[in-house]
Amino acid sequence: MSGTNSPEAVKKLLENMQSDLRALSLECKKKFPPVKEAAESGIIKVKTIAARNTEILAALKENSSEVVQPFLMGCGTKEPKITQLCLAAIQRLMSHEVVSETAAGNIINMLWQLMENSLEELKLLQTVLVLLTTNTVVHDEALSKAIVLCFRLHFTKDNITNNTAAATVRQVVTVVFERMVAEDERHRDIIEQPVLVQANSNRRSVSTLKPCAKDAYMLFQDLCQLVNADAPYWLVGMTEMTRTFGLELLESVLNDFPQVFLQHQEFSFLLKERVCPLVIKLFSPNIKFRQGSSSSSSPAPVEKPYFPICMRLLRVVSVLIKQFYSLLVTECEIFLSLLVKFLDADKPQWLRAVAVESIHRLCVQPQLLRSFCQSYDMKQHSTKVFRDIVNALGSFIQSLFLVPPTGNPATTNQAGNNNSGGTVSAPANSGMLGIGGGVTLLPAFEYRGTWIPILTITVQGSAKATYLEMLDKVEPPTIPEGYAMSVAFHCLLDLVRGITSMIEGELGEVETECQTTTEAASSPTQSSEEQELQSTSDQMDKEIVNRAVWEEMVNACWCGLLAALSLLLDASTDEAATENILKAELTMAALCGRLGLVTSRDAFITAICKAYSIQGQSVMMISPSSESHQQVVAVGQPLAVQPQGTVMLTSKNIQCMRTLLNLAHCHGAVLGTSWQLVLATLQHLVWILGLKPSSGGALKPGRAVDGPSTVLTTAVMTDLPVISNILSRLFESSQYLDDVSLHHLINALCSLSLEAMDMAYGNNKEPSLFAVAKLLETGLVNMHRIEILWRPLTGHLLEVCQHPNSRMREWGAEALTSLIKAGLTFNHDPPLSQNQRLQLLLLNPLKEMSSINHPDIRLKQLECVLQILQSQGDSLGPGWPLVLGVMGAIRNDQGESLIRTAFQCLQLVVTDFLPTMPCTCLQIVVDVAGSFGLHNQELNISLTSIGLLWNISDYFFQRGETIEKELNKEEAAQQKQAEEKGVILHRPFHPAPPFDCLWLCLYAKLGELCVDPRPAVRKSAGQTLFSTIGAHGTLLQHSTWHTVIWKVLFHLLDRVRESSTTADKEKIESGGGNILIHHSRDTAEKQWAETWVLTLAGVARIFNTRRYLLQPLGDFSRAWDVLLDHIQSAALSKNNEVSLAALKSFQEILQIVSPVRDSDKPETPPAVNVPVPVLLGSISGPGLSRPFVRTDSIGERLGRYSSCEPPIVTDELEDLNLWWAAWNTWYRIGSESTKPPITFDKLTFIPSQPFLTALIQIFPALYQHIKTGFNMDDLEKLGVILHSAVSVPISSDASPFILPSYTEAVLTSLQEAVLTALDVLQKAICVGPENMQIMYPAIFDQLLAFVEFSCKPPQYGQLETKHIANAKYNQAEWVALNYVPFAERSLEVVVDLYQKTACHKAVVNEKVLQNIIKTLRVPLSLKYSCPSESTWKLAVSSLLKVLSIGLPVARQHASSGKFDSMWPELANTFEDFLFTKSIPPDNLSIQEFQRNESIDVEVVQLISTEILPYANFIPKEFVGQIMTMLNKGSIHSQSSSFTEAEIDIRLREEFSKMCFETLLQFSFSNKVTTPQEGYISRMALSVLLKRSQDVLHRYIEDERLSGKCPLPRQQVTEIIFVLKAVSTLIDSLKKTQPENVDGNTWAQVIALYPTLVECITCSSSEVCSALKEALVPFKDFMQPPASKVQNGES
Repeated sequence: MSGTNSPEAVKKLLENMQSDLRALSLECKKKFPPVKEAAESGIIKVKTIAARNTEILAALKENSSEVVQPFLMGCGTKEPKITQLCLAAIQRLMSHEVVSETAAGNIINMLWQLMENSLEELKLLQTVLVLLTTNTVVHDEALSKAIVLCFRLHFTKDNITNNTAAATVRQVVTVVFERMVAEDERHRDIIEQPVLVQANSNRRSVSTLKPCAKDAYMLFQDLCQLVNADAPYWLVGMTEMTRTFGLELLESVLNDFPQVFLQHQEFSFLLKERVCPLVIKLFSPNIKFRQGSSSSSSPAPVEKPYFPICMRLLRVVSVLIKQFYSLLVTECEIFLSLLVKFLDADKPQWLRAVAVESIHRLCVQPQLLRSFCQSYDMKQHSTKVFRDIVNALGSFIQSLFLVPPTGNPATTNQAGNNNSGGTVSAPANSGMLGIGGGVTLLPAFEYRGTWIPILTITVQGSAKATYLEMLDKVEPPTIPEGYAMSVAFHCLLDLVRGITSMIEGELGEVETECQTTTEAASSPTQSSEEQELQSTSDQMDKEIVNRAVWEEMVNACWCGLLAALSLLLDASTDEAATENILKAELTMAALCGRLGLVTSRDAFITAICKAYSIQGQSVMMISPSSESHQQVVAVGQPLAVQPQGTVMLTSKNIQCMRTLLNLAHCHGAVLGTSWQLVLATLQHLVWILGLKPSSGGALKPGRAVDGPSTVLTTAVMTDLPVISNILSRLFESSQYLDDVSLHHLINALCSLSLEAMDMAYGNNKEPSLFAVAKLLETGLVNMHRIEILWRPLTGHLLEVCQHPNSRMREWGAEALTSLIKAGLTFNHDPPLSQNQRLQLLLLNPLKEMSSINHPDIRLKQLECVLQILQSQGDSLGPGWPLVLGVMGAIRNDQGESLIRTAFQCLQLVVTDFLPTMPCTCLQIVVDVAGSFGLHNQELNISLTSIGLLWNISDYFFQRGETIEKELNKEEAAQQKQAEEKGVILHRPFHPAPPFDCLWLCLYAKLGELCVDPRPAVRKSAGQTLFSTIGAHGTLLQHSTWHTVIWKVLFHLLDRVRESSTTADKEKIESGGGNILIHHSRDTAEKQWAETWVLTLAGVARIFNTRRYLLQPLGDFSRAWDVLLDHIQSAALSKNNEVSLAALKSFQEILQIVSPVRDSDKPETPPAVNVPVPVLLGSISGPGLSRPFVRTDSIGERLGRYSSCEPPIVTDELEDLNLWWAAWNTWYRIGSESTKPPITFDKLTFIPSQPFLTALIQIFPALYQHIKTGFNMDDLEKLGVILHSAVSVPISSDASPFILPSYTEAVLTSLQEAVLTALDVLQKAICVGPENMQIMYPAIFDQLLAFVEFSCKPPQYGQLETKHIANAKYNQAEWVALNYVPFAERSLEVVVDLYQKTACHKAVVNEKVLQNIIKTLRVPLSLKYSCPSESTWKLAVSSLLKVLSIGLPVARQHASSGKFDSMWPELANTFEDFLFTKSIPPDNLSIQEFQRNESIDVEVVQLISTEILPYANFIPKEFVGQIMTMLNKGSIHSQSSSFTEAEIDIRLREEFSKMCFETLLQFSFSNKVTTPQEGYISRMALSVLLKRSQDVLHRYIEDERLSGKCPLPRQQVTEIIFVLKAVSTLIDSLKKTQPENVDGNTWAQVIALYPTLVECITCSSSEVCSALKEALVPFKDFMQPPASKVQNGES
């Protein structure tokens, strides 16, 4: 009050007082002198006080009675003007607090009088108010009097006064209690008030209360009395009172000053003892009243409920419950039960409305509700109040729908005419308003034809009542339709909101406290440890208590709430209302979930799902029906095995959907098993809306399920992306769930998926892929803890992958592979490289997919592998076996595309990843690559895989050292493990070291491919196998070669040989598609032949190049025998290609230089200065037993022997054995292959020329090694083979390629080879030891046998051969070769050889010369009949050469008789040749003839030079035969009778001449040793001359007879010859020593002369010239006769 204490204020007050008093005295001057006087004395009084006291106000107060007195007197005048002035002055004083208690009492008494006189009533009220509010001097009786005064004024006739008085009363009551509060405040500071122990049972005993409290107590007590219609104790003088006013006052006190009642037992007592009974009593009419029931149990008529009182009672009750619940537990129970009863359907509408409003007030106070629950519901024998409230609200709502609200002017049926709810068109006229901007609907609930609008009544969370505030209404108001419903609806919403936020808040606190305490407990300081533990345990107890309350609250209310909310949800047609209901259900579900109340949680979730679940309707009813005011946004087929009809989705369904999504999104952690429900529902929505899974499992709008009835409105179409987005976000948020909740989610998805799978069985319709897609999505976002869900997740997806429905499978695989890829790329902690277990876990399902047979799944699996390789290939580590296993698991029958994809993966592995994988996996790579080679779907793949094997081998070679180290380490570890377990370590090729085993596995794989059914694969594999062994074999340990030879190479040879011999001979038409097959490959047999060739060649090459490695192995000779056996069986196979190749291989292994001889060969440097071969890296790594050597030269081999191990000297003998084994094989091949078959038909196999050639060509090389032991037997064997080989014919279709044209004198390569073989032999014999020379004759025999071929080709068994000229190329005929050149070359060789060896003992002894002559006799005797003219010519020249060497030898050995048998042979040969029976061909030219004649002449010359001069060394008979022959030649008689003149004879004039001369020379030149000899020659001459005479005679005769005609040619020729012979004879006789010529001879010669002369007449010029020559020599006889002629004759 500083304003009133300031000097200015005081001064003003004094001035005012004085002016007031003056005014008063003025007014009263005439009528009321006493007052005037009092006023004037008052002025003086005031002035005096002001003058005397410094504290003016205090002084004034002390003297206030006196100061006030004049004014009081003024009021007593009852003059309005004066009264007003006085009251104003009094108020001024009061406002300055200068009124004492007595003064105040006086004032009140004065006011009372005014009141009783009904004067200045408003001023009175004002004064009272000022008096009581400005200070606290008025107490007790005075106070009560002042209050009564106000009450009295309240009941006047004047409305303004009444209202003002009512307001004043309210203010005064408040002031009384405010004073008490202030008093308590003051005293509380001073001293704690002692607590009263005993209960205060006497309601009048207020001695313990302080003054203000006592006033308040008395006032409150009397208010109760008054309301109860009893007399007041303290408020004396009350005349009348209304209950409504009394109740309002009570309510305001209770509401405004709750602390008074709670802190003071006296007041609490009043509450309990007075207020509550009063309320209950006043409620009775409402309780008893039943709407519409007139009869009653009480005799008095039932009192009707009275709205004003009832409503005020409810307000009081609300306050009581709100403020004093803790004091009045039992009473509240009654009140609450009453409230619940007031909701009954048979109570008046207004009563139900205010009751609902009251309940609403409770519902917004969750703590209060909690208390109810604790006090009633949780007590054993108490009413379940909280439950009842909720249930009552539910029933109330239900009753509103079922019973049309009576007593309400607007019933539902006339909703259209009633405007209470705003403008509403009747629902029957389709509640849709407006188009365009979507449908606008009036918010309402509609259920079974009952339509109730929703009114906006309150902001949520505050209970602003409408009817509880209608304090001015006496009659019950009309409640608008839907009001009660709206309030009840809000009650429910607020109830849910309150409870959930309260419990969740507390739960949150508990959780954070737990966290902080556990954190504190986890690191407590030593001192506070116990206290920490203590607090923790307290907290636990507190939490247990709390949890019990929470659970009870939820358990008590959930049923009722759910029933009510579900009903409302069903009925709601307003989006906002629906939203609120769904939100309430959602929060309840979440709360139940958090508290672990499964049943209630599931119930709420089910309710939301049910609200979503769609009524099936026929398509015809798509138009919005009068039933539902919901807009239909989509129509589709339901997700069921047999979809019946169609399904409509309304916007409300979509709302429910959103709620569900929300629930799952925000409260996923508490859903537990309800996930199943939620997801099933979401799945259905997704199905209807046609959302389809896309990559990563997100659902994107796709084409809806095909059906005649799928319709989506544009409204929902625009929503689809949003829905799909929310769905994805929902599953993304699963990463924040705890492990258990996550498992619930996964299990739910799995079981949902199982249902979808069941549905999709047996049909290929579109399945629901929701669950699979979401499993994928969930897996992807939970990668950081994938281990905990991997097994159930992938286990289920693997099942999906096996589903018969292709779409289902496809997605199962998509999900599984995406997860695996994501898992491998995810940045795990620790990383996968350090967590191998996890890596294997992640890859395992990929392997499991291999057991599924559907190709589409396998394709996905392989694509996944490919992507993993591309992205993770470098870091797979221990996952390699799994990944490789997947590629290897592809079977042959699984289709080309699968195999191709798998192969692509493998190619990638081989090209990029071999260095990054553990070496132990390399063997798997080999196996897998091999298995692709064996797939027969796609040839290219098989071939490429063989290429890969080559690349792999190359990799092994380059990285050999590292691989070997790693494998050895691994081996050691495994060995150790095996020993610990006590088992034996198993792996293929065991004793070999691990690196070698790797190679062996590679070889074994290639070996398998070498016997593949497809020729191209075999070929490629074979080439690769041998190249690999060739190129990289040096890396193997020496001992491993044993395995290579026996287990790999020979095993392969066996299999190939077997397959080749059993292969089919049927012709293959074409190689698939349009590929033409060459005729050399058009049967399986021919194709296998190629393989056999390749394999044998490969093995042979290895034996050749690696002999130095193989020979030191113990069983080389056994291996050699096996190899030879293979060569033999191939060579003898009935296939030209194979047999020829076998020989090639044979040749190859025979060129082997054994390592021993290496150092002896002049061309290699001596072993000492061998340059060290270039080694890769260091010579040998630690623990490696061999260098990795790249080169493979002889030098290197020597290096190997000199550095690693002492050179192994294979002993000479063993080596020889090998060669002899080879010789035996050669002999067997030769004798078998050239032996003529017994019978011949079309298919008879006859070895080819190249084969035979190759066979024979082997001999020289072989012979070099076995010559030391080669003996006559062997030579004989060889001869047989050579002879047989040359005898083999060739087929006519091959002949143009092998045979030279017949006229060319060229040898075939086979014949060349045969001669070469013999040549080698003879050269060897030549330089060989003496004992070898006995082989010469055998060689001559052999060659001579060949010479005979010139005239008599050899026979080949029974085979008929044709002459080449007659053979037809295209028929299977056999053609004899042209043996002439061969025979001739053989002859040359014979001559040549004979020239060298004529003097050898063996040659002499074995009558070689005789044999030669004997052989030559054949062609010579045939002469012109020889197949070739050259033959006899060569024979002659050869004979001449041989004789020129042989005859001297023969003469030398004449005495020994070794040549005796030769001479007759020689004579016969001359005879046969010179006088041949064969006739020269017609076309022989003169020149030719002369040339041939000159040959004859040469022979005669030989006789004359080489034989006749040595006649004395030559047997007589021989000489005789020669003479006869010469004789015959000189005469050259032709046929005896000249009548056969047709034969055209050419006379050999030169020859005859030569014979003559020789004969003559021989006859005359030698001294005739025997008479016989001379006789022979003489006789010969006489015969000759005689014949000449005859011929001439005959000629002359014929000439004469013929006249003009010329004589026949022969005769002319003959005569010419005779003439020539005569001239020759004469010449010869002249040349001869005269003593050698017999006289008779001369006589006969001269006797010819006349005859010759006679011939002169002939006409033929030729004859004439010959005659001239014949006549000329006769001139020598023209001389005078000698005197001693007679003597000459004698």
